[in-house]
Amino acid sequence: MQPEQSKVTLNFTHHWNELQITPQDFNEIKFTNENGEQLSIEKLRYLISNISLLDAKNHHLIDVGENTGTSISIPNLTEGSYTLSFRFGFSNEDNTDGTYQDLNSASFSVPEMLGGGYHFMQFDGKYIDKNNEASGFNYHTIRAVDRTDSDNLKFEDTSFEVNLGTIVVANTTEIEIKMNLAEWFKNPNTWNLNELNTVLMPNFEAQKMMRENGETVFSLGVVN
Repeated sequence: MQPEQSKVTLNFTHHWNELQITPQDFNEIKFTNENGEQLSIEKLRYLISNISLLDAKNHHLIDVGENTGTSISIPNLTEGSYTLSFRFGFSNEDNTDGTYQDLNSASFSVPEMLGGGYHFMQFDGKYIDKNNEASGFNYHTIRAVDRTDSDNLKFEDTSFEVNLGTIVVANTTEIEIKMNLAEWFKNPNTWNLNELNTVLMPNFEAQKMMRENGETVFSLGVVN
């Protein structure tokens, strides 16, 4: 007897702690980060790669504001137990200029002067600054580049693997993967938007801090 096949759908949902976020929540200052700064979300799109439930190398661009890429269908997966994991961004091995036409078309590439390759995330919004005015922030994550020696740039892989544990696939299975945006600003590094708001892409230390904060952003939600 042939093993039963299942259709699996990965649903990426987005939250600010207990509040689920939809595009209708964008462009309104209604969230407060760990440092006490009020902020809005204006753009949120990010890249994941190498989902373990797929055989070949793969990548997916998730655009929350446009509500694209938030569900990924995996047909004909043999029923059974699987480890569910993926990479946030690209590893250095996969993060090569001009390789992915879909990401090029989406303007997701990183300029060569900033290290090349591709963005991992573009998270833009406004926050109420120390002068009580609305200022912009661009929380953009990329591969970190140390420019201490301009003749010898050092690259650090700031992508990271997300392992959500073992899931059981049977018949038609829907799996929720949750991103808690509040975690980008608080754990283990409390983020001060008055100090780190824009021009973060060439900031080597900021990129390493964002990678550290990203470790607690994703969690496994409901599995049906």
